[in-house]
Amino acid sequence: MKTVLLIFLGGGIGSVFRYLTTKLIPIAKGAFPWPTLIVNLLGCLLIGLFIGWSLKTNSLRSDHYFFIAVGFCGGLTTFSTFSLEGLEFLKTGNYSTFFSYTLFSLIGGLIMVALGFSIIRLTNS
Repeated sequence: MKTVLLIFLGGGIGSVFRYLTTKLIPIAKGAFPWPTLIVNLLGCLLIGLFIGWSLKTNSLRSDHYFFIAVGFCGGLTTFSTFSLEGLEFLKTGNYSTFFSYTLFSLIGGLIMVALGFSIIRLTNS
């Protein structure tokens, strides 16, 4: 039950952080969805940093893991919003924005996770 509570709390905080990001970076309808891209890339970096740290300290699957990686990062990042925005670009024929958004999100996400791991690895040297 403690694990479920940690995930619940972390997810709520992550979701609020995502919401506040959309309020700080407003976008016009049909414009490039910078807030979603930013929170998704930030979440990728954070999970890379955290998992790298967890592996380094042998604390994977700890309470911190469930609160931060599963809860906070899960609540912060939003594949469903990414997919909805992508579908809207396709429905309106905005193919260049669809492809650039998808490319930035997927490749950028992979790069950010790798960067997080690398930062932790460098601090181990």
